[in-house]
Amino acid sequence: MSANNSDLELVSLTKRYGPTVAVDGISHIFAPSSYTCLLGPSGCGKSSTLRMIAGHEVVSEGSILLKGRDISALPPAKRGTAMMFQNYALFPHLSVLDNVAFSLKMKGVDKAERHKKAGEMLELVDLTSLSDRLPAQLSGGQQQRVALARALITRPQVLLLDEPLSALDPFLRIRMRAELRKLQSELGISFLHVTHGQDEALALADEVVVMNNAVIEQAGPAREVFNAPKTKFVAQFMGGHNVIALPEGPVAVRTDAVTTTAVEEGRIQANVLAVEYQGTHVSVLTRITGDQEVTALIPDAAFFAKPHTPGDQIGLTWDQANQHQLTA
Repeated sequence: MSANNSDLELVSLTKRYGPTVAVDGISHIFAPSSYTCLLGPSGCGKSSTLRMIAGHEVVSEGSILLKGRDISALPPAKRGTAMMFQNYALFPHLSVLDNVAFSLKMKGVDKAERHKKAGEMLELVDLTSLSDRLPAQLSGGQQQRVALARALITRPQVLLLDEPLSALDPFLRIRMRAELRKLQSELGISFLHVTHGQDEALALADEVVVMNNAVIEQAGPAREVFNAPKTKFVAQFMGGHNVIALPEGPVAVRTDAVTTTAVEEGRIQANVLAVEYQGTHVSVLTRITGDQEVTALIPDAAFFAKPHTPGDQIGLTWDQANQHQLTA
């Protein structure tokens, strides 16, 4: 993809706080009108990256391009981006309607016009009936939708979301994931969403950008990154993989690709450490030579047809096609 038709491009983007390098020269071209998740553990640099794109952190080096225009030095309101914060940051004394209309008020848009636009946004997030309420009279999920409407009213080219679902209970989080995904496809603008939850990233993202230690470890379509991790870190962080040291080098093997057999039939011998029933599957944690732990995720019917208990000696096997050589 050429950079000029992409919505957003990072060029050797760097952020230093004193001697600490929080983001270390990352470059990435984001696909236009896509849902991208920046994913990684705490302190990996993902939030600093988002805040630099938003204009809430000064860029130490490198640049941020939006539709080919360098926005690195522009104030947040002039960038064509909008940020939705983790804590929603709603004004407690303003009604839902006035919270959503606030940025238009700052731009000097007259009351009738800004209320009309705010009304359209509330319709979009399904909150028309609550426009007169104060934030304290809303549930967490409703507050989040107000924050979303307020960010979208400026008609940004890119919406930036900083861990937007972390304050919600698990049931609501799954519902809001579906709403965010639907909204992004309806609006056709790029969403860039920071999270440390790989399940959230897989559920939402067209593209996943995995960060670790201030750099991008791997980026690509969500399914590709999950199925073919390139490094040990990505394999372990995305979950669902074992990293096994074999004579030919380290490989990643999905837990659901490992099957248990009799000792003599296995590719490797293992000792069962723990068995955990997970509904559709049973997780069998084992130890193999070299003190390595390997998990096999067995469909529940198959497991209970031939159950194992901790202490059992078993064989583990997997199809050669399901192992991926790791580069690091």
